[in-house]
Amino acid sequence: MEYEFTTIRHALEEHLSSINENTSEIQSLFDYLQEMELKVEKLNSRIEELQLHHHHEEEVKIAPLNHLERKVFLALYTEETPLAYEELAVKTSMPVSIVQDCVSSLINKGIPFQRTYLNSKLFLKLKPDFKERQAKENLINLSLNSFM
Repeated sequence: MEYEFTTIRHALEEHLSSINENTSEIQSLFDYLQEMELKVEKLNSRIEELQLHHHHEEEVKIAPLNHLERKVFLALYTEETPLAYEELAVKTSMPVSIVQDCVSSLINKGIPFQRTYLNSKLFLKLKPDFKERQAKENLINLSLNSFM
């Protein structure tokens, strides 16, 4: 009987030893996997950064504005609320038809607008993210003379 207990004990010790070895191997693989996940996260963040930078470079292609377009742009840039064509005409001291032509030209030159309709009337506003980029990067190349 003593021999059987010794045999069983020896078998259990071998089994415990193999479990410990497997646990160590699993732990090292888990550590390696965590290390790889960190590297993948870093790569993802760098890829996103590059995509954002590339996206911004593509968006920057805005044609230069003439004097009238600049007046309309400044009226929209300095206003927080959406404006109708009539309000833009008053702010810029230009006829409504010229303001409409200037807005069309601004759109064709790549200026992004938010359009809102209220009672079948169109209201325009510069997109907030573009406005922020304009403030930071001066995409339209506004000078101090533009504001005077």
